[in-house]
Amino acid sequence: MTKTIVIIDYGVGNLYSVRRAVEVCGGEDIRVSDKPQDLADADKIILPGVGAFEDGMKGMRERGLIEPIVEAAHSGKSILGICLGMQLLASSSEEFGFHEGLDLIPGEVVSIPNRTVDDRILKVPFIGWAEIEAYNTKAYEMSLLGPHEARGAVYLVHSLHVRTATPEHLLASYCLGGHRITAAIQRDNITGLQFHPEKSGQVGLAIMRNFLVSK
Repeated sequence: MTKTIVIIDYGVGNLYSVRRAVEVCGGEDIRVSDKPQDLADADKIILPGVGAFEDGMKGMRERGLIEPIVEAAHSGKSILGICLGMQLLASSSEEFGFHEGLDLIPGEVVSIPNRTVDDRILKVPFIGWAEIEAYNTKAYEMSLLGPHEARGAVYLVHSLHVRTATPEHLLASYCLGGHRITAAIQRDNITGLQFHPEKSGQVGLAIMRNFLVSK
């Protein structure tokens, strides 16, 4: 049975590249939508995004998407947040003031440190490739990132990351200037990726493929 994949359009997403990646990975019934009913009909939901946290929440609020996303998450549907989409899964953000998020994975979005642990200047935003490492090996191995083909360097563009409220929801991180920067978070059926799988070559496509075939 073909699964319906809905990529949420809330005005700030890189929709084409995400859709193309889903197509390459075998997705068939793919809908790019800003309609609450499509979220209700979806088997799997992708929340992409680039830009500011406040704009993302505003875009979802104006389209009436916040409650349907939360309902979908609580119903057990698989949800994948990418970049800003991952940050919106958190409880709040400090970007340009305090802003409430979807609160699906408890935590706050905070700035990446602008200095290394030995007090050298760090260039922020971080733009480039990084090798991610598991935080909890058992959870990591059972996640979308666990299979061997899904491991390797990934592409990131960001100046903030999610600091989870509890360690159990931190899936993976990478090292920047001696600091551990969150790369992936997870809570039950909800996964957030700070990096862009659609821009991370074969590793990223393997992660997307794992999402499509997961329960």
